[in-house]
Amino acid sequence: MINKPATVQHQEIRHKELVRHLFVDGGLNAYAVLDGASNPALLDHLYDGVRPEFACLYRGELEPDMAECAPYLASLEPDSPFARWVIDTGFGKHWGIFVQSRAGLPELLQHFRKHNMVYDEENQPIFFRYYDPRVMCVFFAIGDAEQLAEFFGPVEAFFAEAEDGENFLRFDLSTGPTEGGA
Repeated sequence: MINKPATVQHQEIRHKELVRHLFVDGGLNAYAVLDGASNPALLDHLYDGVRPEFACLYRGELEPDMAECAPYLASLEPDSPFARWVIDTGFGKHWGIFVQSRAGLPELLQHFRKHNMVYDEENQPIFFRYYDPRVMCVFFAIGDAEQLAEFFGPVEAFFAEAEDGENFLRFDLSTGPTEGGA
């Protein structure tokens, strides 16, 4: 037996069932990776009331305008007003993606920060907006096995809005053994 290359598998989940799939027992933490550029009210909600644990995906101190449109990683709790707001109000608006991981926020933050910039064919840096569900779905369809394994890192599963506007897609990395050899 040899290990086959990593591929991304997906499962369709109804919007109203996302909470049941995202918040599972078994040591998995739930997070949202949110795009401030798509949601001008994001910072108000991150700092409002009972704040979730969160961090900006950009390093250093940002100017207010940049902080407002930057991406953020936020921990989600099943019954928190913040989680309900993101899941219910943000649905269909491409605010971000959801993540399941055994990793804590600091480890996940370090992992995602490595992916903020990619390089084009001319070796010029460009922002990689993987937290936009439309971008992530395309990347999962075209990424090679090495890119996918590196991107998943400590992540067990990603959740993103489906294009149909009614569902979410749950993505996980499949790397099981396959028959054959050489």
